[in-house]
Amino acid sequence: MPEQLFDRAAEYEAMLNRGIGLSGENQEFFIAGRIEDMRVRVPAGARRVLDFGCGIGNACERLALAFPQAEIVGADLSEQALRHARDKYGSARVTFVSISDLPQLEPFDLCYINGVFHHIPPDERQPTLGMLRKCLKSGGHLALFENNPWNPGTRLVMSRIPFDRDAIPLSYLETQRRIRAAGFQVLETRFLFYMPKALASLRFIEPLFVKVPLGAQYYVLAHVRH
Repeated sequence: MPEQLFDRAAEYEAMLNRGIGLSGENQEFFIAGRIEDMRVRVPAGARRVLDFGCGIGNACERLALAFPQAEIVGADLSEQALRHARDKYGSARVTFVSISDLPQLEPFDLCYINGVFHHIPPDERQPTLGMLRKCLKSGGHLALFENNPWNPGTRLVMSRIPFDRDAIPLSYLETQRRIRAAGFQVLETRFLFYMPKALASLRFIEPLFVKVPLGAQYYVLAHVRH
């Protein structure tokens, strides 16, 4: 994502919530849903978790709750977004660094990425995955979440968010292919389908659709081959 946009950190959350307001829910609802779905599918013993492209850091707080024994590191390009994240979410267990610092850090057990790759130019996506592969331990896991371009509602929401209007979405097929090419083994692809708040009583059926490639978001779970 362009750094100058993320540098408007005070506006970022408000813009995002305006975009997803069609669902009747806010950003925190979707962060919690994504991380919980991922948590039960990765090893419980993760000690170091990376939030790549952490922005203003709110997912790091939820990751710290989901992995109570882990150190959480958020990484981003924007220094202003990182300052915001440190001020609001920084703690003994939650720290924030520039993406350029990642190669010098101790390897991670898990890398969580949400809504980042559609902002990365296509010719930079493979090198970025290669860099992330080097940041993970042998056997470490990657969970790459993306907006699903096959979902009309997703495209509508993205059109309402200023920093998503010119983004280039990735289909799950492209994401799978790129992840494999970077040296990962794909374990599972899941599609996250969310009933709007007005139909919350029907949310119990959402798990039935995790293999149907029409959910608003999807994620590819992979690991580094031993």
